[in-house]
Amino acid sequence: MSFRRRITIAAAAAVAVAVVLASILTYVLTSDQLHSQVDSQLRHRAGASSGLVREVETKGLGGAAFRRRARLLAGPHARNLFSGLSPGPDQVRGYQQIVNAKGAIVERSAPGVSLPVDARTRALAAHGGQPFLRDASVKGIHLRVLAEALGKGHAVQFAQPLTEVDSLLSRLRLILALLVVGGIALAALLGRLVAGAAVQPLKRLTNAAEHVAVTRDLSGRIEPSGEDELGRLAGSFNAMLDALERSMGALDESVHAQRQLVADASHELRTPVTSLRTNIEILQQQGEYMDPDERQRLLGDVVEQIEQLTLLMNDLIDLARGDEPHADAEEVRLDLLVGEVAERARRDAPETPLLEQLEPTLVGGVPARLQRAVANLIDNAVKYSPPGEPVEIALSDRGSRGSSIVGVELTVRDHGPGISAEDLAYVFDRFYRGAEARGRPGSGLGLAIVRQVVRQHGGTVAAERAAGGGTLMRLRLPGAEAVAPESPTQGASVGALS
Repeated sequence: MSFRRRITIAAAAAVAVAVVLASILTYVLTSDQLHSQVDSQLRHRAGASSGLVREVETKGLGGAAFRRRARLLAGPHARNLFSGLSPGPDQVRGYQQIVNAKGAIVERSAPGVSLPVDARTRALAAHGGQPFLRDASVKGIHLRVLAEALGKGHAVQFAQPLTEVDSLLSRLRLILALLVVGGIALAALLGRLVAGAAVQPLKRLTNAAEHVAVTRDLSGRIEPSGEDELGRLAGSFNAMLDALERSMGALDESVHAQRQLVADASHELRTPVTSLRTNIEILQQQGEYMDPDERQRLLGDVVEQIEQLTLLMNDLIDLARGDEPHADAEEVRLDLLVGEVAERARRDAPETPLLEQLEPTLVGGVPARLQRAVANLIDNAVKYSPPGEPVEIALSDRGSRGSSIVGVELTVRDHGPGISAEDLAYVFDRFYRGAEARGRPGSGLGLAIVRQVVRQHGGTVAAERAAGGGTLMRLRLPGAEAVAPESPTQGASVGALS
């Protein structure tokens, strides 16, 4: 069942309940009012019986004498008995009769019409009591009967036909039934029209969702129709499409980057693997006939190629896992981390002086990842710096000195040949090696790892041609906290150097 049909049925049902309840209430109130008018007329007529009671009591007409007088058909006595019981000119003419305690009819106003006498009426005639009203039926005529005590041992009954009341109520029932049916039909029609207008935004939303499901096209949007729930739903659907479109775009970029990484890695691995295989085959086939020095040189080449492959594989693993979320972020004393990385580089390349200017700085991040990025920058500078030329390392905050929350900038400058202008835009790409780097060892992934780590920490890295020659690498991280030089390092990790 469609949503529009459910709204139509619900609206029609609600109106039907309201109309039926209103009709029942109208009928009950009207019936009560009409019966109350009849009861009032009967009570008014019963008030005239007081004269008859006084006549019976003053003349002592009780028992057999009362019955004898009631049997007189002619003469003024019979007429005088009901002279006070006849309805007035504005009242409906009904029936009256007098009964005794045994239920026998003593006198009645209409010959041939006897009102039913029940046990309650007989008890009223015998013992007296309060008048009471009830419904009765005589010869197919619906009557309203009032019974009232009359003197000693008798009761008088007043009856009035309810024919007009029943006819009026019957017509009222027919009218109310027609109103109920017509109201429900009209409510169903109007409910369908209103439901059609109400579900129109939902219909647009459904069509848009089905279009996306069938075509995978995320460019469609829904124009919000207002600030109500449907308008907010349309806005949320558009926001969902925007987020999904961005996610799909990021997924496409990720898939493309992975494919490119696999292609580049395959290309880079082909040369060292081929060279390693060739050297091993030479050693396998001619090793026992080769000069010991030549054989040792080939073994050295094999070891060096294995080390290059190992380095390349480690770099590939870092790049492949670099976009994974890290739950081990903590506060890191970046100045101490840079100092330890520089000390290791100083041990590995003692011919290259390292000049450090490090301000105490606390940053949030993953120590191992930050260490790898800093190590790659310094190792890259040492590799391209001529022997004896220094590598300058500086770490400083870039915020206001009046605030504790600042940014941090790490610069690493060498005095080597520098990077050509056409290579500056690509030095952080995977496997990219400029003209000056093609004759040097390396996988071409070191700076790519640096950029990936820095982006994960919300920072930036850039390469510049330094004034006076050489290259200047500038790494910036946000949200650093400056600390005093004598500040203890409790709770701040330095990072374990491998």
